[in-house]
Order: sequence, then C-alpha cells, then structure tokens
Amino acid sequence: MWKTVLRRILIMIPQLIILSILVFFLAKMMPGDPFSGQINPNTDPKQLAALKQAAGLNDPFYIQYFRWIGNIFHGDFGTSYIQHVPVISLIADRAVNTFWLSLLTTILTYAIAIPLGIAAGRYQDQWQDQAVQIFNYITLAVPGFVFYILVLWLFGFVLGWFPISGSVSANATGFWGVLGSRFYHMILPAILYALITTTSIVQYLRTGIVDNKVEDYVRTARSKGVPENVVFHKHILRNSLLPIAAFLGNTITGLLSGSMIIESVFSYPGMGKLFLDSISQRDYTTLTALILIFGMLTLLGNLLSDIIMSIIDPRIRIK
Repeated sequence: MWKTVLRRILIMIPQLIILSILVFFLAKMMPGDPFSGQINPNTDPKQLAALKQAAGLNDPFYIQYFRWIGNIFHGDFGTSYIQHVPVISLIADRAVNTFWLSLLTTILTYAIAIPLGIAAGRYQDQWQDQAVQIFNYITLAVPGFVFYILVLWLFGFVLGWFPISGSVSANATGFWGVLGSRFYHMILPAILYALITTTSIVQYLRTGIVDNKVEDYVRTARSKGVPENVVFHKHILRNSLLPIAAFLGNTITGLLSGSMIIESVFSYPGMGKLFLDSISQRDYTTLTALILIFGMLTLLGNLLSDIIMSIIDPRIRIK
C-alpha cells in the first residue's frame, strides 16, 4: 500500500504547483488592493504609494510570485495587512476552532446518515424509506443559510437555549469550564451542518443496499439457508459501506474548508469566517494563504480517501 501512497503524493506535486499559480494570479486580479480601504479626504497619495512600494506590490508579478513561494517554503505566509500579525498565527488560531467544529460535525453526520441510509435501503418502498426520502428532499431543497438563520433565530434569540456567536464564553475558566463552553457553542451549528451534509451519504448508502440486495452472491447466500440478518449485515451492508468509507477523507477535509456559511451565520471565529473577512477587506496575504490551504486540504482528502479504500478493499490496491 505504501507504493500507492507514494504515487499519489508524487502526483500531488504538480497539482500543488498549478494550484499555487492559480491562487496567486486570481488574487492579483481582484479589484483594489489592501490599502484602498485607507483612502479618505485626508489621505496623502504619497503615503499610500510608499506603503505599496514597501509591500512589494509594484514589483513585477513573477518576482512577487517567487518571493511568495520562497517565503512559504520557510513557513512564512506573510503578515496580514489588516490585523498586522503573521498570517500563520492568525490561521492557526482559527484552525483550532474549525477543527473541533468539523470533528463534531463529522461524528454527527455519520451518526445520523448511516442509520437513515440503512433504514431506507433495507425497508425499500416502505414507510421507513418514504420518511427518509422526505427528510432528504427537505434538507436538499432548503438553502443552508436559510435553515441556519431560522434555527438560530428560534433557539438562539427567541428561546435563548444556545449562544448566537463566539466559540468560548468570556467567563469560562479551567480546563473543563473551557471545554464545556466550547462544546456548548459548537453543538447547534454542528447539528445543523450535519443535517445538511447527510443527504449524499444517505442516498449513496440506500442505493448501494438496494443494488446489492439483488446481486448473485446474495441470492446464493439465501439459497444456502443463511439467516436474513446475517445476509444483510455480512454481505449487503458490508459492500454497501465501501463508497461511504471513500467519502470519509473528502468529508473531513471538506468540512475543514467549507464551513464558511455556518461560521458566518453563527459568528463562529473559524477559518471559513476568516476567509470571507479577508475577501471583504482585501487582505491578500491571508486570502492567498487560506485558498492555498483549502486546495491542499482537498488534495489531502482525495489521498486519504484512496488510503481508506485500499485498506478496506484490497481489490483496488495498486501493485
């Protein structure tokens, strides 16, 4: 299996190079610059020109690109133009919050999706299947941000059961106090995010179970008198879970990089909210670093999915 992993890593190298080029030039194509927001009637144009010159924004694009790549290899993603702190420390602080939210969301997603998918597939066309299909249609049809805002309004503002912003309460003290406060702030956005992301997993699992129920090996097992529960759990369900396991890598990394809407609605200080703030504030150094990290997470998710599949299904291992 290590040959498979090595081959995938080697393939990622040119992909990362192309990704870095696209990220850099797309950021440069954005209108304005980090100093545009500082313009007012009292602004001295010479001072703005001096700031741009000091930041290297007047250098040729290829010099800016290679300087940026060279700094990244040394662990330097630059300094935030807006917050005036190293980008790596700014992202690290937000990444911790996003990691815990994504971890809880992943656990809840599979805890909800797998039982629903099993019920829908095993009891095909019965009331259990119809109920799951209705749930799927609703979660797929309702826009995520509308769902988040409505639930936040109900449980946050009206009932006051959950906090409406932040990741830890200011008055939380001690290890258990901080941990409990962090979980309390995460539970509502994690549940909502999990409900929205279960749709594809439920549908794939249901389809896999329905398809595997009519396979020849299932008919053979039944003809030999194997109990139905054994047939379902050992043959049908086991093979139907293979695509779901393949999703695990992309699900984890996708949650890390795709939580922008939920973090913005709940004012949760994570990487997604930092990304949107960087766009609105024209904070190029933070923006390019985040896009590059999100792209790397996507490639890492594909690699992780390949590794998981090669572990659970030896038939697809590359020799």
